[in-house]
Amino acid sequence: MTQPPTLTHLPVLAQEVLEALNPGPGKLYVDGTLGGGGHTRLLLKSGARVIGIDQDPYALSRVEAGELEDLQLVQGNYRDMEELLAPLGVTQVDGVLLDIGVSSFQLDDSQRGFSYHTEAPLDMRMSQSGDSAADVVNTLSDEELAAIIYEYGEERHSRRIARAIVAARDRAPIRTTTELAELIKRAYPGGHARGIHPARRTFQALRIHVNDELGALRDGLEAAHRLLAPGGRLAVISFHSLEDRIVKRWMKGQPDLEPLSKRPLTATPEEEERNPRSRSAKLRAAEKRPVQP
Repeated sequence: MTQPPTLTHLPVLAQEVLEALNPGPGKLYVDGTLGGGGHTRLLLKSGARVIGIDQDPYALSRVEAGELEDLQLVQGNYRDMEELLAPLGVTQVDGVLLDIGVSSFQLDDSQRGFSYHTEAPLDMRMSQSGDSAADVVNTLSDEELAAIIYEYGEERHSRRIARAIVAARDRAPIRTTTELAELIKRAYPGGHARGIHPARRTFQALRIHVNDELGALRDGLEAAHRLLAPGGRLAVISFHSLEDRIVKRWMKGQPDLEPLSKRPLTATPEEEERNPRSRSAKLRAAEKRPVQP
């Protein structure tokens, strides 16, 4: 693995996140998905203290290279934030930020296997442990693969793609991102998917499955809720409909959470131009009501 590069991470919806979390001196926040550390830096600039959690050791090494003060780094999955914070003596916080999905530097790292554009080992593991995407495509049945691709990728040609994967691996194991992307492209009707790469949805589905992203999101929301002090705030950024739907329904089901906006906040045209990856971002935030006497 290469050495941590100069940090150039562009946090999405930066101003909106700051307004939602309302950070300031003396306050303590959890950035449950540290990533490139962009949001954390903004929280620190306000005078707040931050505990940054990430399951990717490379993410932690990148932020460590920045030598940030008032920041504690913890390796682990944000779904386990209560257990991760317990050794630090932290049982309540003023706010939690969850920026769901893959960070820009992970997408851009050609060796992580998240992108279908560049050749790399078919990995996709954020924690760099457990089954990889290669393990999944080379061992699961076509029915199991089709279910994953349909549920997590919302891909209507999931069965066709799954059959193509099984047929290809019967000849030789599928080891790289470009191998998988090309066979999906050949299997796709007309070789295209309405202007997007035909492998996009399948890669998304495999990444979500490999990292149990939706399960982690559900667990993480509950853990954040329990950690929030009265008056504390939760902000969640999602990048596709599956995540946003979970967050929306969960927030509606918490009687002690007051949404900070009726609709999710999205990027301005100016931000979309600066950072195209912000186009699909949605921010939902809520404040925990104090317990009534």
